[in-house]
Parts: sequence; structure tokens; C-alpha cells
Amino acid sequence: MGVVVDGFFRIVRMVVTVIGGIALSFMMFLTVADVVGRAGGHPLIGTYEIVALCLALVIGFPIPKVSIERKHVYMEFLLERLPPKGKAVMNTVTRLLCLGLFVLIGYNLFSIGNEFHLSGEVSSTIRIPFFPVAYGVGVCCFLECLVFMYDIVKIWRGDYE
Repeated sequence: MGVVVDGFFRIVRMVVTVIGGIALSFMMFLTVADVVGRAGGHPLIGTYEIVALCLALVIGFPIPKVSIERKHVYMEFLLERLPPKGKAVMNTVTRLLCLGLFVLIGYNLFSIGNEFHLSGEVSSTIRIPFFPVAYGVGVCCFLECLVFMYDIVKIWRGDYE
């Protein structure tokens, strides 16, 4: 089972990295093109809107990848003083709290995405719909929940850290 789950998370890491990287690169090239265009008297219309939507992808999509690779910032000063069982309990409690938080965030993003979709909410200048971005980041929040659940399993199997 661990091999299947690890393979799934490897694919998740690759997909979210590619999407976030493409969004970041696109933001960079679009901003440079807009600056050059403004210098020549021909700014690109809708640059601000596109960059704002891409920023949501750049921030939201790497969340599961960072957790899978454990690249996030965390404090160990309290955990260092606990016995192994205490560390496991503390790690489990924090993962459960984070799991609850990301379930709420993902649920709310899907709710907002549904509202955007039903109301036809789009950006003001070039009319890009907002709902796909809300759904995409919501999916990443639910993927983060899977990462937390897998971390809890690894903690109690003794495979964590």
C-alpha cells in the first residue's frame, strides 16, 4: 500500500509543480511584455487580472508538494524535549488540526467556485471566469488533506522523520 500511495504522491508532486511553474513563468513573461509594451505606448490589456489569477495558482498549487517534501517551516524546540510517544501525539494533533483547517478551506473554495460559476462572475477587463481557479486551489487543499492523513499513518507506523 505504501508504494501505491508514494507513487500517487510522486505524480501529485509532479503535476502541481508543473502547473505552478507554468503559471509563474507565464506571469513573469506577461509582466515583462507589459512593461515593454507600456514603454512603447502599447500596454497589454488585462495583465493585472491574469497575473492575479496566476498568483492564486502559484500560491495554491505547491501547498501539497511542500508538505510531501516537508520543506515547510516548523518549530522543533518543543518536540525535542518530548519522548517518542509524546512526539507522535503532538505530530498527530497538529496534523489533525491542519486537516480540519484545509477541509474548511477546500470546502469554502468549492462553495465560492460554485457561486462564481452560477453567477457567471468574470474579471472586469478581459472576462476570464474565476471559478476554475477557485476549484483548482480547492482541489489542492483536499490533496493537502490526503498528505496530512498519510502523515498520520506514517507517524503511528514509525516511518515519520
